[in-house]
Amino acid sequence: MKEPVVNFDLASQHGLNEEEYNKIIEILGRVPTFTELGIYSVMWSEHCSYKNSIKVLKTLPRSGGRLLVGAGEENAGLVDIGDGYAIAFKIESHNHPSAVEPYQGAATGVGGILRDIFTMGARPIACLNSLRFGTLDDARTRYLFDGVVRGIGDYGNCFGVPTVAGEVYFDECYKGNPLVNAMAVGIVKVGQTVSATAEGEGNPVMIVGSSTGRDGIHGATFASEEISEKSEAKRPSVQVGDPFTEKLLLEATLEIIKEELVVGIQDMGAAGISCSTSEMSAKGKAGMRIDLDKVPLRESDMSAYEIMLSESQERMLVIAKNGKEGRIKEIFEKWDLHCEIIGTVTNEEKLDIKHRGEMKASLAPFYLVLGGGAPVYTRETKAPAYLEEIRKFTNKDIPVPENLAETLVRVFSSHNIVSKKWVYEQYDSMVRTNTVVGPGSDAAVIRIKGTNKALALKTDCNSRYVYLNPRAGGRIAVAESARNIVCSGGVPLAITNCLNFGNPYKPEIYWQFTEAVAGMGEACRAFDTPVTGGNVSFYNESPDAAVYPTPVIGMLGLIEDLNHITTSHFKNEGDFIYILGEDNEELGGSEYVKVVLGKTAGDAPELDTGKEKQLHNATLNLIRAGLINSAHDISEGGIFTALAECCITGERLIGADATISYKTRADLSLLSETQSRIIISVSESNKEKAEELLKRSGIHYSLAGRTGGNRLSINGDLSFDTGNLRAAYYNTIGEVMAHK
Repeated sequence: MKEPVVNFDLASQHGLNEEEYNKIIEILGRVPTFTELGIYSVMWSEHCSYKNSIKVLKTLPRSGGRLLVGAGEENAGLVDIGDGYAIAFKIESHNHPSAVEPYQGAATGVGGILRDIFTMGARPIACLNSLRFGTLDDARTRYLFDGVVRGIGDYGNCFGVPTVAGEVYFDECYKGNPLVNAMAVGIVKVGQTVSATAEGEGNPVMIVGSSTGRDGIHGATFASEEISEKSEAKRPSVQVGDPFTEKLLLEATLEIIKEELVVGIQDMGAAGISCSTSEMSAKGKAGMRIDLDKVPLRESDMSAYEIMLSESQERMLVIAKNGKEGRIKEIFEKWDLHCEIIGTVTNEEKLDIKHRGEMKASLAPFYLVLGGGAPVYTRETKAPAYLEEIRKFTNKDIPVPENLAETLVRVFSSHNIVSKKWVYEQYDSMVRTNTVVGPGSDAAVIRIKGTNKALALKTDCNSRYVYLNPRAGGRIAVAESARNIVCSGGVPLAITNCLNFGNPYKPEIYWQFTEAVAGMGEACRAFDTPVTGGNVSFYNESPDAAVYPTPVIGMLGLIEDLNHITTSHFKNEGDFIYILGEDNEELGGSEYVKVVLGKTAGDAPELDTGKEKQLHNATLNLIRAGLINSAHDISEGGIFTALAECCITGERLIGADATISYKTRADLSLLSETQSRIIISVSESNKEKAEELLKRSGIHYSLAGRTGGNRLSINGDLSFDTGNLRAAYYNTIGEVMAHK
């Protein structure tokens, strides 16, 4: 088949601008071949090159703490947890594929992030996710929601890794562009990881796993443009996953790593063979000679362009130690997987690609990759005009409710607050038998076999806060993740992030991005939680509007003693209830304002990172001293929601008789989303010791009542049946989806 003539028009169809096209010609000293144009287009796409974000990302704290590798150095972050173990973890987006093919888009998102973990030599032990959709009164939203959840569940369940935590939010801004962020966590012995590096002249280059087809071609460039009506025609850009093959690939990969047969391994995710060959070569300051005739294909008539750009799933590139390729083949054949030598490593920093006896590409890897010669831009920033108007909104604009009890239940029953049981019941959260605390508590907890330790894991982001005040919202996303880890008994160690924003070429969007990252950085420094890496997903826009800026935080915490694992629900009748932290009646961006007035307005709550850190320390000291029975973060829906959740989320219902000080109005105090607050419960026998410790901590605290009975009563004039609250909490989303 004759290849098209390469010119700027063709380059622009590949997502390259004129400046970039001319730069390619300058680098090569000639017009690129069609295959070379394809390689450059995917490698210089936003998805692979981070060309509009890397300068900003470098302002984040990317080293320190317990990190074993810095951000961006490997496929995933690596954190030392002691006892000779390290944890690999990372989060990535699969937003655009999920918008047009929800089941496969979500499934392959899970598959890709798992490969990032086990290519380092770590065995995956948990998956998490963060999902955003339009409102559930829309039929297409229900279709997307159902498909995404089934895709995540089926892939994780079949692969055999527990999905232990996540978050789901619904808002009109995500109607045309849902967000599907997948996180994976793995464990490895320190010193037994493998790098994504190619080096050693003459070492064989091997492709392992599935055969290569036409699915996923140009997936990286598809993820680097806005969603439009034409997106539906790009279904071929959505890959197709096979979790059973991935499970075999996991076992074979860990076996060749354990036997020390390899120099380096990299997953073939975005941009397929183009990405793995160029990035591994550039990292090792080496080159490769690749013969595409040796690549196992699903379709015999594939061109070099298609083979290089295919994003077929469950494939990896392996750099074998010379002489060990035979043993590697034996292992992969044992697991019934393809394993073919497709080239060799060279000392010349050049990537030579041959197909059917013809040289199709000859490129310097350095110029293709992030951190090398790929473009790096600083975009224009401008504060959005909407901020001035929406920040005029104050608490005085919230009408006094005619029936406070009904209003409280209405907010509590909103789809953003109620249990996501309908979602997580489709996930196997207990496979591998290490899950101590699964979905539904403040954070998931996974025990580390052979030790007395456990991991606390969480994803979090309130995008409304980021929309109203990106810097404050970025800070809060990190702080709330950390607070959830602390409530579970863990010390926050590090974060990974998935930054979901609109079009970076729009100054208002880029301003949101830079401000949110600045806020995240401030909080990470305050809590000593360096950023291990993650993902930037731009162009999350439909023809109607951009999504709210959504910097999702995936946080890893360590529980040093299994006895310190803490959950959120009340445990006993007669325990004392305390509120740690002070309320400032902050309703900007709250669920209350959204539910009652149908708007997102005001300013985000304030966050003092110093006070937040004090709160963490005090709570952990109480937990380690064995003085508290439960701890629960106060977030969306305020103290009323948090108290109700404490009463109804345990195996048995335990009511409470609470006394809450109202600052100005009952509704504002009960539904305030002021940060840095936690509800704890304390046995009568520990009351005195707990109060002594709290006095020494320097944080504000108040005694807010006792547990018991079958009702949640507040200040003697509000009373709610816990059975009715539980029914609303656990059944609401399931009832909606039963009529999808």
